[in-house]
Amino acid sequence: MEPVIEVGGLTARADGALLLDGVDLTVRAGGVTALVGPSGSGKTTLALALLGEAAPGVRLRGSVRVAGVDVVGEEGPTGAARDVRGRVVSYMPQHPAHALNPARRIGSVLTELARLHRPDGTDDSGGTDGSGGTGRAGGTGGTGGGRSAAGREHAAGALRAAGLPDDPGFRRRFPHQFSGGQRQRVALAQVLACGPSVLVLDEPSTGLDTVARLRLADRLTRLAADGYALLLLSHDHDLVRAVAARTVTLDRGRVAAAGPTAEVLPAPAAPPPPVAATAPVRPSGAVLEARGLTAWLHAGRRGEVLRDVAVRVPEGGCTAVVGPSGSGKTVLARCLAGLHERHRGHLAFRGEPLPVLRRRTARQIRGVQYVWQEVRGSFDERRTVLEQVARTAVRLRGLTPREAERQARAVWERLGLSAEHTARHAASLSGGELQRAALSRALLAEPGVLICDEITTALDSVSTELVTAEITRLREESDTAVLWIGHDLALVERLADDLVVLDSGGVVDSGDSRTVLGAPRSETTRLLLRSRHLGTAGPAALEPVPPGVQRKEHLQP
Repeated sequence: MEPVIEVGGLTARADGALLLDGVDLTVRAGGVTALVGPSGSGKTTLALALLGEAAPGVRLRGSVRVAGVDVVGEEGPTGAARDVRGRVVSYMPQHPAHALNPARRIGSVLTELARLHRPDGTDDSGGTDGSGGTGRAGGTGGTGGGRSAAGREHAAGALRAAGLPDDPGFRRRFPHQFSGGQRQRVALAQVLACGPSVLVLDEPSTGLDTVARLRLADRLTRLAADGYALLLLSHDHDLVRAVAARTVTLDRGRVAAAGPTAEVLPAPAAPPPPVAATAPVRPSGAVLEARGLTAWLHAGRRGEVLRDVAVRVPEGGCTAVVGPSGSGKTVLARCLAGLHERHRGHLAFRGEPLPVLRRRTARQIRGVQYVWQEVRGSFDERRTVLEQVARTAVRLRGLTPREAERQARAVWERLGLSAEHTARHAASLSGGELQRAALSRALLAEPGVLICDEITTALDSVSTELVTAEITRLREESDTAVLWIGHDLALVERLADDLVVLDSGGVVDSGDSRTVLGAPRSETTRLLLRSRHLGTAGPAALEPVPPGVQRKEHLQP
C-alpha cells in the first residue's frame, strides 16, 4: 500500500534545545507502526507534527505529508493541516486530561465530533478541533450535538470500539467521573468518533490494568485489520511486540533503529525463577493508616466509589494497591492526600487524625506527599520546572533558594534528568521528564510517607529503574513509607511488602504481597495475574468474569 504518512528531514527546536534532528518516517495503512524510545526522545513532538501542531515554543522544519497533504514544510506548519486534522488523522494524547473537556458530558462531545469531522455529519461549518490535538474537544455550548442521528450512531460505535458501554447513562457522565484507565478509553473513543483513516496513539496503555491492556491489544489489531493506519507511541514493549509489525526507535531526537519489530525489539530473556525468601521484619506502627474508609462522588453520599477500605503503611515499608481500572485506587490516594473530601472513616498520620488538605498543618502537608499520574497541569508555564521543584524545600523546610536549588539538582540528576533540562519550561519537557520532575518536587519535602499513583506509566525501562532505585534508597536511608499504586505486577512484586487488591471500591484481597500474588483468594486477583503477560496469557484471560466478581466498567451515578 502507498504510505499515508511520509516524514522527511523533520527538525524541532525549543528553548535552544534540538528535540528532533532530521527524522524520517513512513507509515502505511492497514497496519501498526510503533515509535519507541527513552522519555524525552521526541516521540510526542513527532506525533503532534503529523497534525501540523507543536507545543508552545516549539519550531518545526522539514516535510510532513499525511494522505498526500503537506501539513509541515520548511516554513513550519501549513494552512492545509487544518483540513486533515481529525477528519483524516486524529491524535490521542498520553494523558486524557489534555483532550477531555471537564465541563462537557462525553456523549455530547462524541456526537459533536462526529458531526464536525465526518462527511455524513449535518454540520460542515468547521468548529473546534475535535481531533484530540493539543486542545480539549468542544466548548461549553454544544448547541447541536444531539440533533444528528448519524452523529449519535457514530458516537455509540466509537464507544463500543474503545471497549466502553454505549448506554445513555454512561454517555451522560463527565470526565471526572471515570478512572484514569477509563478516561484513556474515552479519549480513544473521541479519536474514533472523528472517522479518521490515521490514528496516532500516544501511550494508550497508560493507566490500564492487565486485563484492559490485553483487550486494548486486541482492539488495536482489529482497527489495523479494518484498514486504519496506526502509529503507536509506547514504552510498553510487550504491547508493541503484540500489535506492531514495524518499529522505529528514537533516541535524542534521531532515528536510532527501524525495521521489523522482531528485529528492533527482540523478545526479552526469560526472567530468573523467584528466589525463596522470608518476609522482611517491619515495624508494627503505621505511619499512614485508613480504616473504614468510604467515599462518594456526589452530594448526599451518591456515587459510592470506596466502601469500608482499610490500608496501612509502616515506617520504611511499601504497601501496594492494585486492581482493575475504575476500582477506586486513585480516589483512595486522593482521600489520603486530602484532595477528595467526600468521605468518612478514620485517616491517621503517625497516629494523629488526618483532616482534608485545606485543614492540614504544615507538618502534615510536608509529611504526606502525593505524586499523581497526570502532572503537566501542576506546573506553571511562566517559570522553569527546576525553580518550581526547588520551591517545595523553601516553603516546607525553610531552606534558602540557593540551597533548595542545589538539593533539587541533586535529586533531579539521580532521576536521570540532565543539567540541560534545568532551564526549560514544562511545555518543552516530555511526559516522562515531567513525571520525574513531579517526583523530585515531592521528595524535596522529605516526607514521612510518599503516595505514588501510577508514576512510572510515562517512563521507559531505564528511567523506571532510576525511580525505583531512588524510592528504595529513601526507604532504607530515611525510613520513608511508600504507598504504591500501579498496574505493573512485576514492579509491585519487587517493591511491595504488603498488597491490597481493590475491585469496585472494596478490598477483595490483602496481606503480604508474596502470599497474595502466590495464592490469591479472589477471582479479581487471579484474573489480573492470568492476563499480566501480554501475548502469552491466552484466551482464558479474556473469558467473561464470573457473576460473583465485582467488575464495573463505570462508576455508579
